[in-house]
Parts: sequence; structure tokens; C-alpha cells
Amino acid sequence: MDDLNGAMNKFYRLVRFAKPYSHYWPKYLTVALLALVFGVLNFALIVPLLEVIFSSDDLLRVEQLPEFALSVAYFKAVFYFGMQQIKELHGALGALIFVGLALTLASFFANLFKYLGYRVLNSMRANVMRNIRKALFDKITRLHLAYYTNQRKGNLLSVLSNDVNEVQSSVVSSFQIIFRDPIFILGNLAVLFYMSFQLTLITIVTLPLSGYLIGLISKKLRRKAVEVQSLQGDLMSLIEETIGGSRIIKAFNAQRYVRERFARVNTSHRNALRQACNRQEMAVPLSEFFGVTVAMLILFFGGVMLLNGTSTLSIPEFLVYLAFYYQILVPAKDITKAYAGIQRGMAAADRIFDVLDALVAITKAQNPVEVKDFAREIKFENVNFAYGDELVLKRINLTIPKGKMVALVGPSGAGKTTIADLIPRYYDVTSGAILLDGTDIRQCQPKGLMSLMGIVTQEAILFNDTVRNNIAFGQDSVSDEAVVEAAKIANAHDFIMHMEHGYRTGIGDRGVRLSGGQRQRLAIARAVLKNPPILILDEATSALDTESEKLVQDALYKLMKNRTSVVIAHRLSTIRNADCIVVLQEGEIVEQGTHSELIGKNGLYKKLCDLQTFK
Repeated sequence: MDDLNGAMNKFYRLVRFAKPYSHYWPKYLTVALLALVFGVLNFALIVPLLEVIFSSDDLLRVEQLPEFALSVAYFKAVFYFGMQQIKELHGALGALIFVGLALTLASFFANLFKYLGYRVLNSMRANVMRNIRKALFDKITRLHLAYYTNQRKGNLLSVLSNDVNEVQSSVVSSFQIIFRDPIFILGNLAVLFYMSFQLTLITIVTLPLSGYLIGLISKKLRRKAVEVQSLQGDLMSLIEETIGGSRIIKAFNAQRYVRERFARVNTSHRNALRQACNRQEMAVPLSEFFGVTVAMLILFFGGVMLLNGTSTLSIPEFLVYLAFYYQILVPAKDITKAYAGIQRGMAAADRIFDVLDALVAITKAQNPVEVKDFAREIKFENVNFAYGDELVLKRINLTIPKGKMVALVGPSGAGKTTIADLIPRYYDVTSGAILLDGTDIRQCQPKGLMSLMGIVTQEAILFNDTVRNNIAFGQDSVSDEAVVEAAKIANAHDFIMHMEHGYRTGIGDRGVRLSGGQRQRLAIARAVLKNPPILILDEATSALDTESEKLVQDALYKLMKNRTSVVIAHRLSTIRNADCIVVLQEGEIVEQGTHSELIGKNGLYKKLCDLQTFK
């Protein structure tokens, strides 16, 4: 029961993505009820049709029109009165034409309103999928960096693509069945009770048994579907890693290894998918078997009652009763198939909601302080920071005055990048505080805080867009002249002008069409155009050749002029002129001072220089 409640809650949650409901439900309920009325009328007209054809004595004779009443009996009497008048004037052929035209009109309107219902549900389905994708993408842009370090990229890609598509094909596509067919079944069931209470009870009694068996199959299906979706995420991760690491795979002749690794996961996915599909397909034959079994019971008991003369139905009415039962059988089978599909889709929905429900660790203060400029200093006060249970920064006390350049140095893993990541609140401190002009940055408006900072990392992060749009990234209403000026300061203008379409040239995925130095200069141009008062440079020249380094270093000097800079570097040329060099070891500050002061102390900094760590 808890599993059922959980599944229903998730299903309703998916439906809520169709908000606002006012666009759908009034229109849908109207056309669905009209489709039901004309659908019932379509089959109800078979009785007088058969009576005319076979000249049955059971034809209901109505001598005069009854007084109006909102009941089935009134409309039935009106119809038989009209048919009787036509039969007397034009004979049986006239009555047959009359009934045939009425049946054709009923069929036309029944199918017209069905189609209009499909249109409403299709609109609802399209909106649900758009809103789910929007919610996922919005959440991904809000999540903190630590979330991505604990998640495989391929798994997230699988959620955004495969799981969303699975929900669309199995759950959302079932909306027209889930919302249409129950109304249709209830309407036809009401007609069956009206026609014969005793025979309809036989149908009702068998439903719990078939529902239990189908539910048992669907429960196992959902467990298997979870496995299928998880393995799909593993496949996406392997594909993404293989494409991204293609150079290394070839360099180490590891093609066979990655193929065998992929083959193992691919085979496991095939086996799980086959079992899930087999269980899903089992639901439909089982439902059909129960339907035919019940139909035979109805036929047997109804036949016995007709032979014994105890039936309240005439032979034509009994045939129509069977037709109405068949009308229930088809949508019941569709609902069974849809329910099995929904169970599979719910496994994908679970993974989607895991992302949507992930806690956003970096949250906005209840009454955030608006930050518009930087006036005095950034100050670390007794800051500690841990990744999980591992403490990586310990008792950091550091002041970065406005307009000064502070360099962070130390062995790999000392905590340099972590300190830099704490300033723009990529992560929040575990204890202590970071103050911007005396205000804890956790109390600052996040957007305002980030507007004060420009960041250039070791790996230039570029996007599959034009050169111009990469430089102007995240900024609205930027003139072409401003973009060109920023590129000139970053020593990027010359190589851009030699490109095929200049600033309108596409640079490919992550800037693959550019060299490392060119990518880095575009990243610097982006920071120049933003014109922030605070710069964070994380080993911006460490991966470059000598010529590129010279160009990038010159661009960095121009960028840092009259700005507060926090620089992480492995090369002495980058940081020897820093106003303050902070030496870190195992997450602690062990030395501070200028280059000459630290050389004079003959400590860790001098040792690093002697080992040519900064050469």
C-alpha cells in the first residue's frame, strides 16, 4: 500500500507540471463527457436497428409523446415515438434509414469529441514535458559544485535525456488513457447496470482478482526498471568518458579495455531491459484473458436466463449488452498496459525527482544584503572547511586589501584552489567566516557578490558558440566595440581577425577549434569585458607553452591593473611581484610575506623555489 501511495504521489506530482490546470480540465471534462454520451448513444441505437431489421415484436410502442423529464426513459420514449411515426408513414425501410442516420450522427459526434479531447491532452502532455525539462535545467544551474563532484556526468545526462524521454513515452503519453478511459468505463458500466444488474455483478466480482495479479506483475516491473535506468546512466557515463578521453585511450592502446568495459555494462543493460519488457508485456495478455473469461461467464449466465425466460433483456438488448461489455474490455486492457508502462516510467521519475529534490547547499540569506561595490578588504576569520569528513582548510586567517595582489602557493593538495573557491561562495565555510567589507558573504545577495568577481581558471571554460558570444557571455546589451576592446587588452584580437568569420566564428565544443593559449586569452577577454573589481586567477598559465604564456601573462598584467587579485600559480614569474605571498601546507597557512621576505626566512617557500617548483 505504501508503494502504491508513493507511486500515486509521484504521478500527481508529474501532473502538477501541467499547471495551470484551468487551461485543460474544464475543456477536457466537457468534451470527454460529450464523447461518452454520444459513444453510449452510438451503441444504444443498435437495439432499435436490430428490431427494425428483424421486425421484432419487442419494439416499444409509444402512442404519444411523454411529458419532459431529464431521464433515460424520456429520451428513449421520444426516440421510439419518432421511429414509430416514420415506420407508419414510410415503412420499415424509412425506419431503417432513420435509425442509420441517427447512428451515423452519433458516431460522428462521438469521434469528434474524442479527437478534441486528444488535442487538450496533447497540449497538456507537451507542457508537462517542457516544464519538467525547465525545472531540471533550472535546478542544475542552482546546485552547488559539491553536488557535481559526487555525481557522474553521464548519470546526469541520462536523467536529462533518457529518463525524461522514458517519462514522456510511458507516463505522460498515458494521460489520455488514464484520464479518458476511466470516464468511458464508468459511463458504460452505468449503462450495463441499468440494462442488467445481475449480469453486471459478475463483471464487478472478477475485477479485484485481475487487479491484484496485474499489480503484482507491475510491482516487480518497477524494481527491474530502476535497474534498467541505472545501467543506462552507466552507459552514458562510459560514452562521455570515452569521447572526452579519446586521446589518452589511443595513447595507451586501451581500446580493448574500454570496449570490454562497455560490453559488460551493455550486456547487463540488455538483460535487465529484456526482463523488464517481458514483464510489461505480460500484463496485456493477462488482462485480455480475464476479459474473455468474464465475457464467457456473461454469455453463459445471460443465455441461461434467456432460455429460462427469467431475463429482463430481449435478444437484441442482450446482444447490445455484450457490445457494451466489449466497450469496457478494450479501455480496461489499455489501462492495464498503461499502468504497467507507468510503473516503468515511475522508476525514471524517481531519478528525476532525486535531482529536483537535491538540497541546494548554497542558499540565499533570508534578508540578503545588496552588494554593489568593493571598498576595503576581503577577510578570512578562523576559517575551516571540510569535504565531507575530511578537513582540508584549518584555521585560515587572511586579509586581502583592495587593490592588492595576493598569491597562494604551496604543494599540490595544500588547499589553494579551495580558498579561491570559497570567495565567490562555490562552497560555504564549515566554520568561521569570510567578510567582504565587514559583511559575511553568506549574508550577501549571491548575484551581487558574483558581479564583483572575474574568474580565469587553468582550463578555459568556453561554450559551443561564436567568439563574440563567448567574450560577452552572461552580459546583456554589450556593443561590438566593447567586445573588440576587451579582446585587444587580452591579446586576442589579432588571432580572432585571422579566423574565417572573425568574431562571428564558431569555436566548437569547449573551444576545440582553438589552441590552449587562444582559449585562455578568450577567457581573459571575457573577464576584461566584465570589468570586475576582484579577480581570481587559478593557475591560468600553467598549461601553456612559452610563447602562449608570454601573451597570456601580458594580458593578465593588463587585467590585474588596479584590481584586487587572488592568484594561484606554479610559476615564479606569475607571483614574484605579488604584494603578499601566502604559503599553504596541508590546509594551513605556514608563511606570509613578499617574495624577498619569504626567501629570507629560508622556509617552505624558499624550498619550493630551490626545487624549481615555480620555474
